[in-house]
Formats: sequence, C-alpha cells, structure tokens
Amino acid sequence: MDLQPYVDAVRHELAVAAAAGGADAEALAQRLTAPLDSALRLALLEALSEAAEQITRELAPGAVHVRLAGRDPEFAVELPEPAEPAVPSASSRADVPDDDSGGTWRVTLRLPESLRAGVESAARGEGISVNAWLVRSASARLGAPAGRTRSGGKSFSGWVR
Repeated sequence: MDLQPYVDAVRHELAVAAAAGGADAEALAQRLTAPLDSALRLALLEALSEAAEQITRELAPGAVHVRLAGRDPEFAVELPEPAEPAVPSASSRADVPDDDSGGTWRVTLRLPESLRAGVESAARGEGISVNAWLVRSASARLGAPAGRTRSGGKSFSGWVR
C-alpha cells in the first residue's frame, strides 16, 4: 500500500493553511514538511496496525497482518484451514431416503468460476445436466443412491401409436 499520496495530501493542506498566514508561515511550513513525512508515515502505520488487529478479532480464527515492504505497508491475510467435512456414520446414512419420492428442494448455489467450469465439464463428460451431476455427487458423498437420473445415451420411453 503506497502511503505517499496520503502524505502528499497532508503536505498540500499544510501549504494551503500556511499560505493564509503569509510568507513567514509558508517558510515554516516548508521546513516542517521533511520531518512531517516520517511522522505521518508512522502515524498511518499505527492506524493500519490497529485496524488490522480489530479485523483480526472479528475474523477469528483468521488473521490480518501488516508488514513493511521498504517504506510501505502490505497486508497479509491468513485464512483458517477449512475443516474436514464429517463423514456420516451408518446411522445417519439411514436417514437419507432411497429415492426422490420426498419431493425436491430448490437452492441457489454460488460457486467460484473455476469450480463451476469443473462441474459443468464433469456433467458434460457424463452426458447429464449440472443439476443431475450435483445430485449424484451429493448422494455419493452421503452414501445414498442418487435416485432417478437419465443416461446420456439415446434412449426413449413412452407410448407410440
């Protein structure tokens, strides 16, 4: 994060304020700008560090760290390790119905673009819809049969006259 624009903005405001005070005030403001640079950077760094601490408290167990790279701070975000999904026990698998006679459930699923592409590719490879592929995947993960799904072949069913 480049702090220079913020330091320059304070310098500019100091120069504008000094201009109202006359030539002596402008000369004093010019002499103060050099030590002001490091003091402003230190104050901004302290403010950023305190903000990172507050964010870390809210983000726990993740964390945000402020690191110096040369004269400028950088943020490092430490995300918690994803928890391993619990493998359902045999007794909980018994609660999963064997077919889809219980109706359906509509849900909106937001996937990262890379994962979405993989899901679509896998479904296309099996010749089924994304929805059918997701149902199969969830059923396989839970150890339940996937219910009725159509195969990707050219099969037809129904009455013909």
